[in-house]
Amino acid sequence: MGDTFGGSGGGCCPPMDLFRSEPMQLVQLIIPIESAHHTISYLGDLALIQFKDLNVEKSPFQRTYAAQIKKCAEMSRKLRFLKEQMSKAGISSSGKTMMRVDIDVDDLEIKLGELEAELVEINANGEKLQRAYSELAEYKLVLHKAGEFFYSARSSATAQQREIEAHSIREESVDTPLLLEQEMSTDPSKQVKLGFLAGLVPREKSMAFERILFRATRGNVFLRQSAVEEPVTDPVSGEKIEKNVFVVFYSGEKVKNKILKICDAFGANRYSFPEDLGKQAQMITEVSGRLSELKTTIDVGLLHRGNLLQTIGDQFERWNLLVRKEKSIYHTLNMLSIDVTKKCLVAEGWSPTFATKQIQDALQRASFDSNSQVGAIFQVLRTMESPPTYFRTNKFTSAFQEIVDAYGVAKYQEANPGVFTIVTFPFLFAVMFGDWGHGICLLLATLFFIIREKKLSNQKLGDITEMTFGGRYVIMMMALFSIYTGLIYNEFFSVPFELFGPSAYACRDFSCRDASTAGLIKVHRTYPLGVDPVWHGTRSELPFLNSLKMKMSILLGVAQMNLGIILSYFNAKFFQNSINICGREAINHVYSRFQFVPQMIFLNSLFGYLSVLIIMKWCTGSQADLYHIMIYMFLSPTDDLGENQLFIGQKTAQIVLLLLALVAVPWMLLPKPFLLKKQHEERHQSQSYIPIQSTEDTFQLDTIHDSHDHEEFEFGEVFVHQLIHTIEFVLGAVSNTASYLRLWALSLAHSELSSVFYEKVLLLAWGFNNVIILIVGIIVFICATVGVLLVMETLSAFLHALRLHWVEFQNKFYEGDGYKFCPFTFTLLGEEDDY
Repeated sequence: MGDTFGGSGGGCCPPMDLFRSEPMQLVQLIIPIESAHHTISYLGDLALIQFKDLNVEKSPFQRTYAAQIKKCAEMSRKLRFLKEQMSKAGISSSGKTMMRVDIDVDDLEIKLGELEAELVEINANGEKLQRAYSELAEYKLVLHKAGEFFYSARSSATAQQREIEAHSIREESVDTPLLLEQEMSTDPSKQVKLGFLAGLVPREKSMAFERILFRATRGNVFLRQSAVEEPVTDPVSGEKIEKNVFVVFYSGEKVKNKILKICDAFGANRYSFPEDLGKQAQMITEVSGRLSELKTTIDVGLLHRGNLLQTIGDQFERWNLLVRKEKSIYHTLNMLSIDVTKKCLVAEGWSPTFATKQIQDALQRASFDSNSQVGAIFQVLRTMESPPTYFRTNKFTSAFQEIVDAYGVAKYQEANPGVFTIVTFPFLFAVMFGDWGHGICLLLATLFFIIREKKLSNQKLGDITEMTFGGRYVIMMMALFSIYTGLIYNEFFSVPFELFGPSAYACRDFSCRDASTAGLIKVHRTYPLGVDPVWHGTRSELPFLNSLKMKMSILLGVAQMNLGIILSYFNAKFFQNSINICGREAINHVYSRFQFVPQMIFLNSLFGYLSVLIIMKWCTGSQADLYHIMIYMFLSPTDDLGENQLFIGQKTAQIVLLLLALVAVPWMLLPKPFLLKKQHEERHQSQSYIPIQSTEDTFQLDTIHDSHDHEEFEFGEVFVHQLIHTIEFVLGAVSNTASYLRLWALSLAHSELSSVFYEKVLLLAWGFNNVIILIVGIIVFICATVGVLLVMETLSAFLHALRLHWVEFQNKFYEGDGYKFCPFTFTLLGEEDDY
């Protein structure tokens, strides 16, 4: 077994779970085939090993366990079929799932096949019965409606016959006997016999149906239609459709064939209809009886189907979990290489070093439970491959870590910005969002998610709600810091309060209220916390708060950028790179001399000095113009400062700082490329004199230095890269400092918007002395506050804080070119879609 990757470079920093990712090791497992399934299952429960695919060159169909995966896929198909049937029946599966399932996979496969076959048969029988029931229901309607046609026609014909007979008796003529004799002598075979067809046609097609019949038969048909009051279930589609009952009278077989084709084209269902009234009554009785029998049979079938689906629903989640688990196990087994001669599987993967004992216990347990005579072998491999990054987070820190990972996953054991993001991110947000009234609203909203997190974590939420729920602790910290900065700004929905005592100032006379600060005199001690409430509402409020927040933004920005450069030093020291490190004699001082030191000198010679001037001006109450000082520090460094001088020797100090900043630029640019060239030459020269070693050690050394043997050093490329890096840092120091002024701009915008909503909506409505106007004003104020200040402004401040961390802070030290540790686990099987 070899050593773990990473060495002992972590001694320069205090041990923190989030500051450096967990030490990882590349492990090899040699697993007997008879215990392979149990081993992968137990390792999946452990969720502490990320397997490597050792069969990349093989297609999915060429792998060892392709047949088992196909079987699992077929079982998944059957489960999807069962779930569809439950959804149609309105039955939900039981939400209680257990990771440990006792049912055997082979038994489950047989059971799922039987249930599928039974449900298919039940559905087929049900469809047949339902179709027969719908046909009989339509037949009954035809018997009723068409019977009414014939009954009314016969009644009308009888009445007309009686009227004609009565008329003929009264008005007998000489021609009457001749006509009667002629009629009686007519050949019965030449009499025209009419046929008819009855059925139902969709109401929306009835007009077109009538037109087509008329045109196809040239008007040689007689059509009667009657609307059915209630929608009728169509036997073919099973949908409820509004229909009309029709009867078509025709003459001749050719006309009949045309009518039949037209009925088929329009989806008209035809039914036989007897002319005799007695037979009609008998048919109605028979159809009603058969309908009753079919209804009873269908109800019994639906009850049986519902009971069967309810039984399936009680076990569905367990079965689904077992199938998913089996499928993931065989997917993982397919990533292992098989040694046919030794009857074993070889696995490789990454695991944290602290998990060694747990993995070994799982291997022993798997061998025991599978009755394997040979146990699995666990060994650690040496490699130069970069390990995955794994941070042990909890529900509080995970959201902050996700903010960092959205920019890029940390390189293995790189300094993690997530540690500082827990504090700096909500604080910078609060600087832009400072209002303790709005902060309380945010806190109440996020407390709703925190108090009900157990219930909400088991529910399926919408995209926006789920994102908000996932960041509930980030929002809580943002709300708490907003309350703090709101107290510092002394703003509660833009209204100041004397929470910590009376104002330190009072008006000298009645005319000074809105004039300027010149009319104010100090009558009490200095206001203990935050901005004195007397500033709010005065004409000098905006200049005062502008100056305060602008200077505060520069101080925060310079402090965070210095933190980023310091973290780059700790990164270099941790990885012990001969160029990017300082710490050990000549080699370790290179980074501090040629990168860390000049970067610190350049940044602090300019903007660190500006920060010192800001603090001194606050402490001394000087009227010095800092803009003038910084501009003429470059344009006329030798000129006298006059009234802008804050301390003795300031001019000399500025000249020295300016020279240091100018020297720091070539200091960053020139030494590093030459030292890289020298290091490359020394490394290749030393590799020419390697002492004789054992075969195993030689192989390991070749593996470690394989990448260096074929590496070519291009001095021009290295120099250009360092030139770009130097220019980027120099320009970035200026632009990043200016970028932190967004803290001032957004804080001012938030404050002014809040003040406008309060004064122009709430106070204006209050001034009308009208209850209705006041209620409307309150509603508008609440909507504007929630919609603009608590939603849009929150999102805006969040995005700006995100940018300050990703660009201004993390670009000083964070590479973010690693990849996440994704262990094999069953934890999320219930939440994932099917494979």
